[in-house]
Amino acid sequence: MAGRDTPATTAARNAGVGFTVHEYDHDPKAQSYGMEAAEALGLDPARVFKTLVADLDGTLTVCIVPVEHELDLRSLGKRARMADPAKAERTTGYVAGGISPLGQRRALPTLVDDSALGHETVFVSAGRRGLEIELAPADLVALTKAEVKPLQR
Repeated sequence: MAGRDTPATTAARNAGVGFTVHEYDHDPKAQSYGMEAAEALGLDPARVFKTLVADLDGTLTVCIVPVEHELDLRSLGKRARMADPAKAERTTGYVAGGISPLGQRRALPTLVDDSALGHETVFVSAGRRGLEIELAPADLVALTKAEVKPLQR
């Protein structure tokens, strides 16, 4: 497990929540990191969530949405846009494609798509490409202090 420790797995362990780490061989040519994870791990894509960083009028906000859907920026407000990837990486401490909602360098306001609550467990990035963490959606919401709302289109 030592080679699979990341700030995300450490945060989950320190919080005392149950989780499982799943590793797969990441293909640098993958079109979608999230869909790659679902396919490589043989998962229903509805249970695999991507971590996106949006800029809401100057405030970076983490948005957790199912990999098979897009983030509905309009649901976040008129001036919402995707954050600059370099700024998202600097702020979270993770590389794009491996940004985890857990264990970020600086905790950001977080939103979780309401569809997550319909699953016993969900998968999010564990902090690097090719590594996913599976946990209960209620634990994801609690650990990130997230607001749950519809985010997908």
